[in-house]
Amino acid sequence: MALVDVGLPDGNGIDLIGSLHEHDAALPILVISAWSNENTILEALRAGATGYLLKERDDIELSLSIRSTIRGGAPIDPFIARRILELVSAPAPTGRARPSTDRPGRGKPALAPPPPLTPREIEILNLVAKGLTNREISGVLSLSRLTVECHIRNIYKKLSVKSRTEAIFEARSQGFLP
Repeated sequence: MALVDVGLPDGNGIDLIGSLHEHDAALPILVISAWSNENTILEALRAGATGYLLKERDDIELSLSIRSTIRGGAPIDPFIARRILELVSAPAPTGRARPSTDRPGRGKPALAPPPPLTPREIEILNLVAKGLTNREISGVLSLSRLTVECHIRNIYKKLSVKSRTEAIFEARSQGFLP
């Protein structure tokens, strides 16, 4: 089994996945990465990755996913699975014309804009902006750490960002934060 990140300091993880898969197509390859953009995920899976998890998963979830991969499973991070379900359940286009699937300059499927941040997400984002960790936020708001992580992933998705710093910057630029 191989555990691979798509963002490697000395090369491209997707190229590594392709090379590993080409050498041994039966080798289970599990991606564990912070990269959550659709194109990257699809490229990794097309290159031969068996599953794809985001690094936010806790140790128990990672352990279960690794075991599942070894037994022949194909674990997909719940955040990614939800996105796949959204794409699959989107209404089919009507008529003969095929709509464009790319937004100019983005290379992502054209979908309705994400819903605005909820009051709870704004509350969590304010705490993130103050420098609190997920564990500290869960204590302040009396939520489980996993619930806080889920809110933060939703914030990242809605703001189209990949990090806490980007989320704070984007939230400020959109007027969600002072």
